[in-house]
Amino acid sequence: RVWVSQLDRVTMGCCASTEQPLRRTENKDHRQQHRRPSSVNGASAVGSSEAGFAEFLLSELKSATNNFSSDNIVSESGEKAPNVVYEGRLQNRRWIAVKKFTKMAWPDPKQFAAEAKEVGKLRHKRLANLIGYCCDGDERLLVAEFMPNETLAKHLFHWENQTPEWAMRLRVALYIAEALDYCTSEGRPLYHDLNAYRVLFDENGDPRLSCFGLMKNSRDGKSYSTNLAYTPPEYLRNGRVTQESVSFSFGTVLLDLLSGKHIPPSHSFCACQALDMIRGKNILLLMDSHLEGNFSTEEATVVFDLASQCLQYEPRERPKTKDLVSTLTPLQNKSDASSYPFLFGVKRLKIFRLVPSYVMLGIPKREEAPSTPPRPLSPMADACSRMDLTAIHQFLVMQHYKDDEGTNELSFQEWTQQMRDMLDARKRGDLAFRDKDFKTAVDCYSQFIDVGTMISQTVHARRSLSYLMCDQPDAALRDAMQAQCISPDWSTAFYMQAVALAKLDMHKDAADMLNEATILEEKKQRGGKGP
Repeated sequence: RVWVSQLDRVTMGCCASTEQPLRRTENKDHRQQHRRPSSVNGASAVGSSEAGFAEFLLSELKSATNNFSSDNIVSESGEKAPNVVYEGRLQNRRWIAVKKFTKMAWPDPKQFAAEAKEVGKLRHKRLANLIGYCCDGDERLLVAEFMPNETLAKHLFHWENQTPEWAMRLRVALYIAEALDYCTSEGRPLYHDLNAYRVLFDENGDPRLSCFGLMKNSRDGKSYSTNLAYTPPEYLRNGRVTQESVSFSFGTVLLDLLSGKHIPPSHSFCACQALDMIRGKNILLLMDSHLEGNFSTEEATVVFDLASQCLQYEPRERPKTKDLVSTLTPLQNKSDASSYPFLFGVKRLKIFRLVPSYVMLGIPKREEAPSTPPRPLSPMADACSRMDLTAIHQFLVMQHYKDDEGTNELSFQEWTQQMRDMLDARKRGDLAFRDKDFKTAVDCYSQFIDVGTMISQTVHARRSLSYLMCDQPDAALRDAMQAQCISPDWSTAFYMQAVALAKLDMHKDAADMLNEATILEEKKQRGGKGP
């Protein structure tokens, strides 16, 4: 199984457990990357762990999508779309979404792979995350988590049983704003063709933003294609999409949520007509009549004002993504509670912060799959399953650096010039880690890592836990992934990823990663033999 690194400074692909672990550097011939051994549990490269990112075989995706059957198409416009999206199911029974680009959309496979890997670094509960890609001949495909409960467009424009209630619409707005803000904070601020078809609903009815809009989508791999229905004015002037353009597109989504009507095929009509209504305070004229008045005029006014800011002609006058989140967050809790007037006070507010999305969306509750019979857990597995950071800390202290043997080969010159300061930084980090001074441990371990002469999966695991102790799960996840890249079959790296994912509320991902770690640990205890 070939795992692709999700870290900026990684030069080696991350390899998960295999019968004969395959290690490769990223600069090898792309055509060789598909030659992979099967995984320990019979799943494909990505199937057994949602937190991973991998290259798929074309044969895997053909089998998953019934040879890209038209019956599996889930994208708008069906086969007429320039880039078609299929639903599929892997051999391990996991559902996926596969985006198939036109033959010459990405002539350079290395460029396509590099762009996919960049998008694949992103992991967030508000995204339908990218989990893999495929390059085979002229084929260019992306693989993402499958969202089974349709698109926002379906629920707003083509609903059958009920239209989304007001509280759900505000939840959609907030969650998509949070997704955009996360992408911006991770250095991926551009999102093309943001519209109601890009908003998907997962198995719990929670709205997520499709990762496909984060991918550059052109022959040269540098510019973004743009559907003119959602085009900001500056794109028509100079052909450029900027971070401010994303705010404009978000404004069109707000109008969809307010009106329940499809955006007309012209940005000028959308912006001008909507802004006229906003300026004229014609709230009732723009609001979706199917809500039957069940919305807060105060909240609707706030959303109107935000849409007005987003749809400003001048890009510099539009709000930042963090402003979208800060404006919409207070509305979520208020709206949840106002939908249920028979509850009062603090209890009312607390309860309806937790109203499940599937309830508000009017879809059946997802049935949990039967759990597999539990295996006896090792001390580390047990600590991770209980999220017992103190027990994990004790384990890492006891392990010391015994798993780091053989990871560094240094020249005499490197020893004489750099080793003393590096090892001193690590020693200070170890002392701080032992004494539970986790902020100091992070600083000292960072000094050791930043020099880059030595690599140590143990240091990354220790810094990962230190970040968790400092309530920084994103940084903890990155360190755990880096530890996996250094030592692809090291169960501790997987355990630390499981804990970080759980801290990020990605519980299904965390459970899968915990299972993977347990398999690796059991395999090591058997002396590397398969099950």
